[in-house]
Amino acid sequence: MKRTLWLLALSALIGSAWAKLPPPAPEAAAKAAESAARAKWAGQMDAFQLCQVQDRIAAKFGKPRQADASAMPACVQPGPFAYTPPAEKPMEASGAHSPTGNASSPPSTGAPTQPMQAAPKS
Repeated sequence: MKRTLWLLALSALIGSAWAKLPPPAPEAAAKAAESAARAKWAGQMDAFQLCQVQDRIAAKFGKPRQADASAMPACVQPGPFAYTPPAEKPMEASGAHSPTGNASSPPSTGAPTQPMQAAPKS
């Protein structure tokens, strides 16, 4: 019983510590985006190399692709890896400010929604 309570308390502490971690720095986010792009390119390159091997095996065993060429797409080489980070907008251009138009009415009228009641005298 005590062991279960300790494990429960420990998991709650770990969860609260994890929730308070700061967001990643912009450099770390950029590095993560680049590694995601690199992983996507590596997957495309692997698919291309597999397609080439399948074509060589099919040619070796005498089953030409010509019979069912419409169902099988051609091997497409992804090209060399190139990553261009997205352009960062300055804070002023990010649309975080209020719209530029004039206000058509004040934000509040100042009039109470219900009539005020007089407090009883004591």
